[in-house]
Amino acid sequence: ANRLRILSLLAENELCVGDLAAVLEMSESAVSHQLRNLRVMRLVSYRKQGRYVFYRLHDSHVLHLYQAVAEHLDEKDEG
Repeated sequence: ANRLRILSLLAENELCVGDLAAVLEMSESAVSHQLRNLRVMRLVSYRKQGRYVFYRLHDSHVLHLYQAVAEHLDEKDEG
């Protein structure tokens, strides 16, 4: 569930760990752990800017996959 929430936020914007943690009301350590798993699965990528690390969806294929899953879940809730 937390990984899906992270993907949902990253589908909209590139974000750093601190921003994700604040929005998700999770510790930065917990968010970093989930992001590490998402990186291993090649769903997110990152770039470093100074001491900050910004995460984004790996590519447009991941965005389309996320959108399809979100659409499916919306249909399931309606039905």
